[in-house]
Amino acid sequence: MHPRISELLRYIDEQTAVLRAAFEALPPERRGVRPAPDRWSPAEVVHHLTIIERLLAQRLTSLIEQARALPPEQDSSPVLPGHTAKVVDRTKRLVASEAGEPRGTDAPRVWKDFEDARRALKEVIVSGDGAALGAVSSSHPVLGNFSGYDWIAFAGAHAARHGDQIREASGSVT
Repeated sequence: MHPRISELLRYIDEQTAVLRAAFEALPPERRGVRPAPDRWSPAEVVHHLTIIERLLAQRLTSLIEQARALPPEQDSSPVLPGHTAKVVDRTKRLVASEAGEPRGTDAPRVWKDFEDARRALKEVIVSGDGAALGAVSSSHPVLGNFSGYDWIAFAGAHAARHGDQIREASGSVT
């Protein structure tokens, strides 16, 4: 496997473990409770991540197709941290697009849905192994232009951001 893909898959796995720990630290009966009327519950946060993971898999599929039309990846230098600092920085509140808004969240099954979406995303990532993902890009609506590698890193950083959100909210859920 290309070193950049290996690096990013490790990062995603590490951040998923952090997210899972934050989510599972809450008793199941509190996972669906909003800390404030204008804030998502921990289950809604994970539902949002699931939605975004599915959209990200579609975006990466397109970027991988573009990258496959180019010569193979030659650069093996590390990708991280890249844009991850912008994603995990919670000093600035980011508002999700309507497409990313969790609706009808099923708190008891939300983690299973997330795992399914994450597994599908990782399959897409692995399908791009060796492709020139640093040479293709698309724009994030708030954070700017991301290469294919940056989009993969986004998956991990997004999980980290929302793991922090769950930990912060868990202190105020009553």
